[in-house]
Amino acid sequence: MGWIGEQIDSIKSIQFRQLVTQAISLGMIVTSALIIWKALMCVTGSESPVVVVLSGSMEPGFKRGDILFLHMSKDPIRAGEIVVFNVDGREIPIVHRVIKVHERQDTGEVNVLTKGDNNFGDDRLLYAQGQLWLQRHHIMGRAVGFLPYVGWVTIIMTEKPIIKYILIGALGLLVITSKD
Repeated sequence: MGWIGEQIDSIKSIQFRQLVTQAISLGMIVTSALIIWKALMCVTGSESPVVVVLSGSMEPGFKRGDILFLHMSKDPIRAGEIVVFNVDGREIPIVHRVIKVHERQDTGEVNVLTKGDNNFGDDRLLYAQGQLWLQRHHIMGRAVGFLPYVGWVTIIMTEKPIIKYILIGALGLLVITSKD
């Protein structure tokens, strides 16, 4: 049977103590990842410090599959900045450029209008029905850096879930059968 038979024999020979040790190690890895994510949220001031560009609406600046690093400061939002925002009623955040900023003199509230660099018109059709501007609470962060193409891993695993399950299964098998 070859490699598969060896892996099955390896799983059968696992002792309880070794299994508990590996489960604790896996738990520590997951916990560490969550702690790092929460720390990044605190440092960047953004609820999502890293996002993947999911469409071609920002080409040629950002392509589908690029990873953006976000930061949200108290500084005023300016036209020309690239922001990531959530729209009421939509789960997936949108990455677009601010094209207009409107500050209300009476309240000091700042409203922004966005547009994808590769889109013909502004984003008012993407906003919630009846909404003409984004308020500050819609904005998750400003793009401060990017890593090209690395986000394709996320896109592929989202669009083809079987690949995600195969990868998770293979990693789980690797963890269970490791002898360390």
